[in-house]
Amino acid sequence: MEIQEILNQVKSGGLSVEDAEKRIKSRSFEEMGYAKLDMNRKARTGFAEVIYCSGKTDEHLLNIFKKLYEEEGEVFGTRATPEQYAFIKKHYSESEYDPLSHIIKIEKSGKKKIGKIAVCTAGTADIPVAEEAAQTAEYFGAYVERTYDVGVSGIHRLFSRLDKIQDANCVVAVAGMEGALASVLGGLVEVPVIAVPTSIGYGASMKGLSALLTMINSCANGIAVVNIDNGYGAGYIATQINRLGVRE
Repeated sequence: MEIQEILNQVKSGGLSVEDAEKRIKSRSFEEMGYAKLDMNRKARTGFAEVIYCSGKTDEHLLNIFKKLYEEEGEVFGTRATPEQYAFIKKHYSESEYDPLSHIIKIEKSGKKKIGKIAVCTAGTADIPVAEEAAQTAEYFGAYVERTYDVGVSGIHRLFSRLDKIQDANCVVAVAGMEGALASVLGGLVEVPVIAVPTSIGYGASMKGLSALLTMINSCANGIAVVNIDNGYGAGYIATQINRLGVRE
């Protein structure tokens, strides 16, 4: 039972305050032995719990998937393998999988997308991480506009789309190599820029460490940095900022 439904029952006199308190406390998490699902997360934060699929056994993944789907009517998982998707598909034929971002999900149809988030990449090789960010934001109700392959090696490509990027409530800049895209965007837009370093590049890029250090040391203002390849984290924060933009 949703917290709002419990409160409505208290308001109508169908449920006592004491019983309502017990029900809310009893639903603080779902004990599964190998997992404790945070069933009240959406009520507290506005975002339901999602699944980090990597490393989970098929049995654990399926049971967690089932619980969250029953609770929300939709479910979202990151870093899923094709094999994990094939296993879930046997039990949930309506599930979808994107082999680029490695996202598995069942999503409610007709969801309204609000505001605007611009997701940009320096190169085509950065798109898988960018798609994890973009699809996370879309799942949580944001409108996302993608601008891919606009890195500093051909910066005129970025300028050709700048008006659309500047119109967003938040910008996600995804880049490997030296990670300069975030600094460039930080000097061109008036909204927060979330920088996502990727593990794309040659040897001295050190699997994304070079891009991470560039972004952390950026002289441009208004830039926040997430961990290497953390598209999900960027999409989540961008959605929070976007909601604030829409509210204002």
